[in-house]
Amino acid sequence: MADTTTSLSDSIRTQYVEEYIEAAQFEKFYDQLAQPVGRPMSELKRGSSVQVEFLGDMAPGTTAISETTDITPQTLRDATASITPTSVGEALQCSELLLVQAFTDYGAAMFRRVGKNMQESVEAKAKNAATQGTNVMRGGSVQVAARTTLDAGTTTHLISDLVFTDAAARLAMNKVPSYVDNLGKSWGAYLHPYQYRELISGAGGNISSIVLYQDKAILLNYELGRLGGFRLLVSPWAKVVSGGAANANAVETVLSTAEQALEKTFNVAAVTNLGSWAKGWLFVGSTHETANTHIQNGEWVRYIGHTGSTVTIIGEGANGGLRFDHAVGEAVSNDDPVYLTVFGGPASLAKVFATEVGEYGQVVGPKRDGIVDQFVTLGHKWYGGYGRISESYILRLENPSRTDA
Repeated sequence: MADTTTSLSDSIRTQYVEEYIEAAQFEKFYDQLAQPVGRPMSELKRGSSVQVEFLGDMAPGTTAISETTDITPQTLRDATASITPTSVGEALQCSELLLVQAFTDYGAAMFRRVGKNMQESVEAKAKNAATQGTNVMRGGSVQVAARTTLDAGTTTHLISDLVFTDAAARLAMNKVPSYVDNLGKSWGAYLHPYQYRELISGAGGNISSIVLYQDKAILLNYELGRLGGFRLLVSPWAKVVSGGAANANAVETVLSTAEQALEKTFNVAAVTNLGSWAKGWLFVGSTHETANTHIQNGEWVRYIGHTGSTVTIIGEGANGGLRFDHAVGEAVSNDDPVYLTVFGGPASLAKVFATEVGEYGQVVGPKRDGIVDQFVTLGHKWYGGYGRISESYILRLENPSRTDA
């Protein structure tokens, strides 16, 4: 009997699972701020939520010991933080005929896409925990109260090295646990490449002045690795929200037709100010992100031009088009993007996960379905959660970028 893909399914699956893990680990960013709660996961996973307990400190002693009466014992206070584990799972399904006839390596591509989707889905939970909350700074040398007032054209709203000094002082005052390496203690600053650019060439100019006299290659190679008390961790996966100030040439419209991922054009209800929008960035998504509730399918695209109501763009999709599907009526706007920089340490977030599925999730399949096994299904699943164990342990900075002015 000849060997078949069925009889050697484990061999094929092993090769593909390696690609799954490779894709899964590629996307991790905010997860670096999290550590598992310090108890066995097999016990913590049980129940609808996990309570993390805290004990308060004793007050420093100031009273001399009496020779005639006993000392008065102090009373400790306790508190808890709650993490609510949830589940996430997605899948792809194709026909057997597609695998037979497709010119692309669709079978392997399914594993890569499922792996990437699994980690991005889990990372979205870490991202929400890291970039929400009430411990926030907005602006640069001038702080503002509302995200909607952050203006890319206002120099004092931009990120600067002085803000890092303030952030370091706040984390130090709050006794936030830090990383320790051969250069001493430090925290992490998780930021977007545009914010890194602002630090290198910002209005303050302090960093440029320092490195020009110390090591010019730092500027040329973009090798700035630390600033103040922070390691700089730069990633395009850093959260960018759409809630900044309205542009002077405001584009505020909606999609007039449903659009699919990979489309390089979309149709809008109005084209007011599109032709004069030289900077080009447009947000496409179900709503503006002006509060702590984040949407997962929002994306930024580059405006190229328009003919009538049809807009041509360059996006984050694999082919330079849209990355996600979008429904009729979703927002299209050129409000200033707001970049979220997160300051924290190795224990700023806590996470729990089901040991049966694992920290990174579990691939399920490929499985054959149908009366004659004519469908192939591949998916992933994960059970767990992320939480802010203390508002004082993590700080968010919100800034616009001159690139969008």
